[in-house]
Amino acid sequence: MKIGTKYKILSIDEEKEVQHFYKRIFLQKGCKFYSAQSGKEGIAQIVSNCPDLVLLDLILPDMEGMDLLVKIRELSDCPVIIVSSREKESDKVTALDAGADDYVTKPFGHEELMARIRCALRYRRKYGDKNIYQAKGLKVDFDRRIVLLNDMQVHLTPVEYRIVEYLAMNSGKMVTYQRLLEKIWGPYASESNKILRVNMTNIRRKICDSPAEPKYIFTESGVGYRMAESVESPERGAFVSL
Repeated sequence: MKIGTKYKILSIDEEKEVQHFYKRIFLQKGCKFYSAQSGKEGIAQIVSNCPDLVLLDLILPDMEGMDLLVKIRELSDCPVIIVSSREKESDKVTALDAGADDYVTKPFGHEELMARIRCALRYRRKYGDKNIYQAKGLKVDFDRRIVLLNDMQVHLTPVEYRIVEYLAMNSGKMVTYQRLLEKIWGPYASESNKILRVNMTNIRRKICDSPAEPKYIFTESGVGYRMAESVESPERGAFVSL
């Protein structure tokens, strides 16, 4: 997958040399590139430009990067890749638990970073006009990142939306609890699916989906969840399951 003009990339990093490097490579690839050298600037960029992906350094002049990551997750569900000189496993685990999608240590190789970005963006790929999941009265608009029930918007938290989005992109297929945990909370996610069950309970309440008589999300006890197949689903293979 090539990174193209449809993607908006935001870098939050106080190092000017790193920002210049990012700007050069992303503009060459036809992306729209935005930069911020502080947490406050980064929040403003997210609010005003709605980036498709954020590259975040943990060392910032005005706030701790982990705190900024939490704020980003309150504002957006876009992929966030930590790019930091901190190499401790505890920092990586904390960042992934807080909502980061990946973690790259400085110094990094150009090709490795591009591969990580492609991976983070892959499940958001567009396939012509077929970028909407729809089953009965439920609709997931992947472009607008919203969920509609009988044409009324369902207000989900960023984590709840990511769960619904991933299940919808793999509609008709069984997705294991562990796969969902790793996809939403990262590879260091706890093996306990309690947090997943809590979020699923909230999702089902909001989309009026009874566990006893499900219309949209089916549970295979002890295994995982399966989203009802989309009536507007793209051809097999259109969405890539990472």
